[in-house]
Amino acid sequence: MENSKVVIVGTGFVGMSYAYALVNQGTVEELILIDIDKNKAEGEAMDLNHGLVFAPRKMSIRAGTYEECQNASLVVITAGVNQKDGETRIDLLNRNAIILKSVTKNIMSSGFDGIILVASNPVDILTYVVWKESGLSSSRVIGSGTLLDTARLRYEISRQISINVRNIHAYILGEHGDSEFVCWSNAYVGAKPIKDVIESMEEISFEDLDKIYLNVKNAAYEIIKRKNATYYAIGMTLVRITQAILNNENRIIPMSVYNDGAYECDRDVYIGLPAVLNRQGVHHIVKLKLDEEESLKLKKSSKILRDILDQINF
Repeated sequence: MENSKVVIVGTGFVGMSYAYALVNQGTVEELILIDIDKNKAEGEAMDLNHGLVFAPRKMSIRAGTYEECQNASLVVITAGVNQKDGETRIDLLNRNAIILKSVTKNIMSSGFDGIILVASNPVDILTYVVWKESGLSSSRVIGSGTLLDTARLRYEISRQISINVRNIHAYILGEHGDSEFVCWSNAYVGAKPIKDVIESMEEISFEDLDKIYLNVKNAAYEIIKRKNATYYAIGMTLVRITQAILNNENRIIPMSVYNDGAYECDRDVYIGLPAVLNRQGVHHIVKLKLDEEESLKLKKSSKILRDILDQINF
């Protein structure tokens, strides 16, 4: 790793779950925390530093300013505000778009020339806003997208058939939201297509596929209903993306990327698609052969995102 300096903007639940996972996995050499509440950022840095004696590697952790972005490899944005009572989704989007535009302007004014990873929701829309404001190549602005949804999918399939989650290969594509869908035509257990697995195992049936999809799509709602927010899994998800970048892995990850025409859907959107990720950012989008139903779902999902972009001010 030539440079493993990471800056996190936003020290809320998601940002700090990510930071905590980075420390425990020894992913970076230098970690900078930025928050509008400077005291909170300082307190979080102190707390993490007190656990370094038990971490797998030496790290430098501190609260900082946007000037620290200048020589960072990666800036991860988790900042944003929650919806107010009576506020519409578009009103919330406009408020968060303003915040992320300001954050991005501050990042770029430092002379930053690395990769920006957006985790703030709705991630596809806000990643587009950050890309426009940054002036960076679309290959160097990405969103966490559907990687967390994909992790949930792999877990649900694994639980159903009692096979290790690492042997489950399947993707959630589209919007990180209600229009996301499972690409069942390219889902595998080991090297075996999921349809063949269904025909050879009693543990799973074709009817179970809809249940699995609904469990994945509704997972965040169910967690929020019980504990008000989700943050541990997305924190670990962001670490996985970080490792792919800093270790120059050329790993295929389903995340929010700019559709450059690889798929026949709205081009001028960020949307969850499988892409090869390395130290330069997105090397290329992986073109999967979707079936007819999946192609229609992707077009529908991209249109929803494009319509939302047309309604917000940025």
